[in-house]
Amino acid sequence: MAFYHVSTREIQRVLTRVQMIEEQWQGRFRDFPQPPPGAPSLEELQASKERLLVSLVFINGIILVGAGGAAYFLAGKTLKPIKLMVDEQNQFISNSSHEVRTPLATLRAELEGGLLEKHISDKMARKILSSNLEEVDRLQGLSNKLLQLTKLHNFSSTKYTELISLKGVVETATKQVQTLANSKEIKIELTLKDSVVQGDKDSLRELFVILLDNAIKYSAEESKVKVTFHDTEDVVKVSIKDQGIGIPEEDLEHIFERFYRSDKSRSQTGGFGLGLSIAKQIVEKHNGTIKIVSEVGKGSTFIIFLPLVKS
Repeated sequence: MAFYHVSTREIQRVLTRVQMIEEQWQGRFRDFPQPPPGAPSLEELQASKERLLVSLVFINGIILVGAGGAAYFLAGKTLKPIKLMVDEQNQFISNSSHEVRTPLATLRAELEGGLLEKHISDKMARKILSSNLEEVDRLQGLSNKLLQLTKLHNFSSTKYTELISLKGVVETATKQVQTLANSKEIKIELTLKDSVVQGDKDSLRELFVILLDNAIKYSAEESKVKVTFHDTEDVVKVSIKDQGIGIPEEDLEHIFERFYRSDKSRSQTGGFGLGLSIAKQIVEKHNGTIKIVSEVGKGSTFIIFLPLVKS
């Protein structure tokens, strides 16, 4: 309304002057009650004032609605990433709690069962303790992976300054999983080049241990896992191909999510569904990308792109 009063001030001033002139005119020239031709009447000025009021009210309404809508839209855009982060954090806590509860429940059940036995044999006691140790190992493994995820989340890629031979990293990772490969008579074939990248050696070693371990676990016995390098001008492309069970198409977009395991056949390996999430974070911290190509019954290929250090 303040804007209306400011806008109509000049009209009101003219209206007052016209009214005074009209009164003077009628007082002096009673025989000629009409003002000179072309002069606006009081009614016309009053109507103009009212039309201006209606227009301003309409414009103000549009401004208020538009500003409110814009504010709502911008607030939604601003808060959406925060909401996603909070939802992801809540889901992470929920999944972590579930994964911790499972081995703890097993531990409790086995210990209570042992206590209920009036005459427990040494063999039975050893069996219970051995099973308990397996569950403790699972808890320790989960704890280590959760700590690693937290570390990667808080670590900046700008801190990576070491020049690393990717060939040496893959060879070291292969040695770490060789025992598992031998147990299934799986042959790991390496076709490597002397590619140099900038990063953290331990993280990159962990990346390839995760991917090789994953390939071996889901491959058939007496099959092959192939690791190949292909250098371009700016990046090195690393492919890890297995002859495993493959992944359904509807699960591919979720495969790098925390705690995600696609189906029963992939859930029977005893993992937590954290490995590939960790692998993805390691790649991204090295300014790279990772993708997967898979077909059920024919196997999967993980493809990593990492920036090369130019000589």
